[in-house]
Amino acid sequence: MKRLSILCFILTVSLFASAQRTFDVDLWNGSPRVASSDDQDQAMLRVFLPEAKRATGRAIVICPGGSYRGLAIDHEGYDWGPFLATQGIAAIVLKYRMPHGNYQVPISDAEQAMRLVRANADNWNVNVNDVGIMGFSAGGHLASTIATHSKGDARPDFQILFYPVISMQPGYTHKESHDNFLGSYTTKTEERNFSNDLQVSRNTPRALIILSDDDDVVEPNNGVNYYTELYRHDVPASLYVYPSGGHGYGIKPTFRFHIEMLLNIKAWLKSF
Repeated sequence: MKRLSILCFILTVSLFASAQRTFDVDLWNGSPRVASSDDQDQAMLRVFLPEAKRATGRAIVICPGGSYRGLAIDHEGYDWGPFLATQGIAAIVLKYRMPHGNYQVPISDAEQAMRLVRANADNWNVNVNDVGIMGFSAGGHLASTIATHSKGDARPDFQILFYPVISMQPGYTHKESHDNFLGSYTTKTEERNFSNDLQVSRNTPRALIILSDDDDVVEPNNGVNYYTELYRHDVPASLYVYPSGGHGYGIKPTFRFHIEMLLNIKAWLKSF
C-alpha cells in the first residue's frame, strides 16, 4: 500500500509538471542596485507558475546553496518547480550573485526577488500576503537573513530552510560560506549581525527547518539553535531531523527520506 501511494504521488507530480508555465526574468534589467565585483555575474529569476485553475495564490522564492561561491541550482532550485506547481504554488528560483566579501550583493538580489514577485502578483496569480522564501545551506543563510532583517515588501510571510547555515560565529559557522559572504577579515559585530539565530524576534515569519543528523558539512546546531530561538520568541516553527542523508540532497530522489520529506513539506504548507 505504501509503495502504491508513493507511485501515485510521483505520477501526480509528473502529470501536472507539463501544465505549468515557465519563463526567465532579468532581476535588475541590467542595473542592479548594488554592483558586484564580477560584472559577468547576472542575477536572474526562473518562474514556475502552476496552471491558473490550480493556483492557490501562494509563492515561494527559492535560494539554492553553494557556499556563496556557486549555486546548486538544479536539485536545490529548478527541480523544485514541478513539485510546488502540483501544490498550486508559484516557484521563483533566484540565481543570485556571489558576494565576494560584499554581503549586500546577494541580500539586494533576494530582497529584489521578493519585491518583484509582489509587484507581479496580479499577473502571476499571487497573494501578496502569502509569499515565502526557501533556502538550502548557504542559500538557507540568505533566506534566514531576509526573514530576520528585511522589511516591507521584501519581508517573507514564511520560510523553509534545508540544512541551513545560520550562524556566522566561529565554532558554528561554515567557514567557506562565512568567508565568501563577509570576507576573510570581518568584525565581531558583522558576525553577530548575520548570525540569524541571534536576530530572531516575535515578528520573524513562521519556519520549517529540515536537517539530517549526520550532516558533517554544516553543523546541525545551526538549524536547531534557530528553531530554539523561534520557539523562545513564540514564532510557529517545525523542525524535522532525519536520521541520515548528510548534506546537499535537495530534491534528489536518492535521498533515503525523499518521499517522507516531500510529504512533510506538503503537510506543513497546508497547515496555515
